[in-house]
Formats: sequence, structure tokens, C-alpha cells
Amino acid sequence: MTGAIRDHSTDRSARVAETIVAGYDDHAAAFRALVAGARDRFAGRQWSELHDDAVALIDLYSESVESVLTAIDHLLGEARDDRRLWGEARDRYAELVAGYPDPEIAETFFNSITRRVFSTVGIDDQIEFATIRKRPVPAVRTRHLEGSVVAIVTEALTGAGIPGRWTNLGREARLAAEEMTASVQDRSHGADIDGAEILDTVFYRGPGAYLVGRIRAGAATFPVAFCIHHTGRGLVLGAVLTEPTDINVLFSYTRSAFHVLTESPAGAVAYLADLMPHKRRAELYSTIGYRKHAKTELYSDLMAHVASSADRFEHARGIRGMVMVVFTLPGFDVVFKIIRDRFPFPKQTTKRQIMSKYRLVFRHDRAGRLVDAQEFEKLRFDRDRFTDELLAELAAETARSVTIDDASVTLHHVYVERRVIPLDIYVREANPVKARTAIVDYGRAIKNLAATNIFPGDMLLKNFGMTRTGRVVFYDYDEITELTRCKFREMPETDNPNDEMSATPWFGVGNDDVFPEEFARFLGLREELRDVFDYHHSDLFGVRFWQRAQVGVKSGETIEVFPYERARRLGAHRQRRTLDVKY
Repeated sequence: MTGAIRDHSTDRSARVAETIVAGYDDHAAAFRALVAGARDRFAGRQWSELHDDAVALIDLYSESVESVLTAIDHLLGEARDDRRLWGEARDRYAELVAGYPDPEIAETFFNSITRRVFSTVGIDDQIEFATIRKRPVPAVRTRHLEGSVVAIVTEALTGAGIPGRWTNLGREARLAAEEMTASVQDRSHGADIDGAEILDTVFYRGPGAYLVGRIRAGAATFPVAFCIHHTGRGLVLGAVLTEPTDINVLFSYTRSAFHVLTESPAGAVAYLADLMPHKRRAELYSTIGYRKHAKTELYSDLMAHVASSADRFEHARGIRGMVMVVFTLPGFDVVFKIIRDRFPFPKQTTKRQIMSKYRLVFRHDRAGRLVDAQEFEKLRFDRDRFTDELLAELAAETARSVTIDDASVTLHHVYVERRVIPLDIYVREANPVKARTAIVDYGRAIKNLAATNIFPGDMLLKNFGMTRTGRVVFYDYDEITELTRCKFREMPETDNPNDEMSATPWFGVGNDDVFPEEFARFLGLREELRDVFDYHHSDLFGVRFWQRAQVGVKSGETIEVFPYERARRLGAHRQRRTLDVKY
């Protein structure tokens, strides 16, 4: 009798595994179809449709998981919670996906199913894939190019299959060759470029298509990225990037994912990691569209750090927020953000509304200015890994989201973001030149967000931060909204001096009303930095800038926010040389 039961259980576990494999196969096929469509979208300059596809890719994962869960419910009925069955199903599933080109992604998909079934806290190594397996990484296909530097650039650009007509390929290839040669010779003691290796896949994102690889100069190699844009006139090479910092910015966690068709995600990530050795694999998986597995990688990194260090969770640097409790591990470059149970005056919001703001950012074009956040549930850590001060605040302010007992702390809902330096702290501690540069970029950040239909709401410096690559980003989302929802108004005039001194408005103010001239009062900049901001961005204090930005958004105008600085644009080095001679 026992043997018969075991055989029946084994049979059902195999059917569970096969059901999940079939669901994953459907998901992977739909994912590839959406990604493959980016080439045609780029060819037709269908930027709105490409953004819709990006949102569809985000929604696809949860839709696929829901579909499998429905099938599992029909298959198992009351046996849905049979842990032994699920352990057997996991082992059978591992056998079925072992030969896949993306087994690590398939295993994460299985975990997504079990965690929904069992509401797992932490990791349950009896029924899910508890660790990221070490496997041989498949080699990715590359194109090897030789000849003159101009010939290398020309073949790199024309051999990638990017659709469209080049406007002036000869000129741009010559300029790119000049910049590549100058950059490499500066770093290789005068060695000449004698070859290149280009990853044989195109990275599409918005109006851009990007090729990445390495250039070779003798025994040395250097990363390279060609940034191609499809304008109304045709294809243009916007920049050729050879500095590691610039490559990191291109693949930043502040930008939306690329649409990239690759047989082996692990192989693509390994290749990119060689180009950007300081970037987490989690971020690289996210940048090529595998966000859920990126979360798996991040969790693995986090737990490995906890196991190998004595770090204690402590409050993050910066002014304490009214909406979130924010804390960090000193040796791990992320922050953890938990929504408070109650919000003090004047905040008028709810937890549900805060979560909707994060979903807005997740589904939006982040334009290189919005920090990506991974949403985690049911993380558990030893209690002694938290400082007493932090424990006290979590107990007092986040009891609905955090459980604290004698041995452990369980975070039921938490956002995890890359740690940056709060901008108010940065400009206070930086030297005058860096502080002024940061303030100019702060204004650019606000304008970049406006161009992509985002209004930060609260533009205080403490809500912005400085990244490791020197870029200002926004990370406080409780008041973020779509720009087109706002009503930008001039401050009404009055002849009554008492009105000006009143603590409350003497005129009607709607929920969506915004008065740009008041921004200056809240920036909190010391005099010399205020002067710098006024010089470069005084238009932000008037309604005209904001209303024109709204018109652009509503008309469907696409303003590309380039993933590189103006100084990196093709031909900029020639302009700099001219200026040097002239002055």
C-alpha cells in the first residue's frame, strides 16, 4: 500500500514539474517574441509601441506565474500543500531544464511558483532551489574584426544587422576611429588598435541601439560601446564609449532594461561582467530584462555577505524620512526601505498609494535618473544583526511590516535599492568644484524627468543622491507623479500685505496645483550654489518650462535622454581642441 501511494505521489510530482516546465516554455517564448520585436520597432521609429512592449515584458512574468498556479490548482486540488510532492517535483524539474540554455532563469521561475504556494519566509531548501548553481557558462557569439581602425568601426556598425539607412557613415566611422585611437593610446603607452571583438547581439532601448565589446591594442584590451540612434534623417552614431565609467552608466541601475535577444543570459552576463567587473551580476541580469532572476542574484549576494561579515543593519545616512525607515549594511552597497505604519503631518498618503508610486517608477522610462528598487517579501535575519536604535524604530514605526522576536527580525515587505550619497550631504562635504557640478546636474536631472513625464513632487536635495559614477539621481518616490497630472500656476498677486504673511494660502489650491516660483524657497542651497543653479536652471522657477514640457509629452514628442554626457558625443573632442586653441 505504501509503495502504491509513493508511486502515485511520484507520478503527480512529475506532472507538476512538467506543468511548470510547460508554463516556463510558454513564458520564454513570449519573452523572446516581445524582445525580438524591438528590431522592427526601432526600424519604424515606433517609440511609444516599444515602451508598451517594455511594460508588457514587465507584466509578462506575473501573468505567466498566475497561469501556472491556476493549472497547479486544477492538478493537485487539496494536495497543493504536500511538501514531499513539491520536493520531488523540484528534483524532476531540475532534470527537465538541465539542458536548457537558461537553466538559472528556469529555476527562479520554479521558485516563484513555490513561494506563492507556500508563502515562504526566507529560503526553503526542501522545496525550492536554495542556491544559485555553479555551471559552465556557455560562450556567447562574437564578431572578430581586424584591419584599419576605420574599417573595424565600419564593419562593427554595418555587420550588426541594425535596420535603417546611415546618414553619414564614412564621416562617423572616421570620427569614432580618432576617438578610439586617442583613448587607447592614452592608456596603453601609445599602442595601436589592431582588432576588436563585438558581442553578436544588439541592445535596443528607446530610440537607441547599442553594440558592446572589446578593442585590442597589443596585449591589452579595452571595453567599447557604440551608441546608435535612429533619427528622422536615418541612423547616426551618437557616441563611442571606451571609458569603464561610461560603460557602467550605459548599463546603469537607473535606466530601463534593454531589449536584447540572447540564447544564454548567463553567457551574456558573464561577458558584460568582464567589461564591468565592479557591477553586480544582479544588475546585469536586470539590464537585459531578467528582473526576477536579478532579484535571486541580489538575495544570494546579500545572504553571502551576511554569512561572511559581522555587519549590523543601521540607519542610512541622511535626514530621517517621514514615509520610510531607511537602513543599510555598511559593507553592502544597498539600502532597505520599509513603509512606516503612520505618516506625520503634513503627509497625506497611504501605504497603498506609496506602493503605487514604486510601481509607476518600475514601469516607467527611468531616464537614467530614477533608482531601480527591488521589492522583497519575508526576509529573515538574526536579531543581533540590527543596532538597538534601528530595532527600536522598526518596532515603533513599522510593526505592520516587520516582526521582531527574541531571535530574529522578519521583514514582510521591503524595497531594496542601490545606496547613493544624499545630495544635501554630498554638496556639503564635496569641494567647491564638485559641489557646483552636482548642482548643475541636479537641475538636469529634474529636466530629464520632466521630458519623460515625471514630476518629482518634493524637490528637496535630500531626496536626490549622487551615484558612484558622479550622476545625480532621484530616489524618494512618495510624492512622484506624472507631469501631465500637474497644473502649473503662477502665484496670484494681492494688495493685502497680511496675505503674504499668512501661514495658509489665501487663495484656492487644488490637489494637483504646483507653483514653480516657490521651488526656490525649498531648495536649501547656500548662496554660491543657489547662484549656480539660477544661472543654469532659472527656467525651472517659471510655469513656461513646465507647461512646454507637458505639451511635448502630450503630443507624443520623444526626447531622448542620452546615456552618456555631452562631452562624450561623437566629435566633441574636436570641439574641445578648437576651444583649447582659441582660448
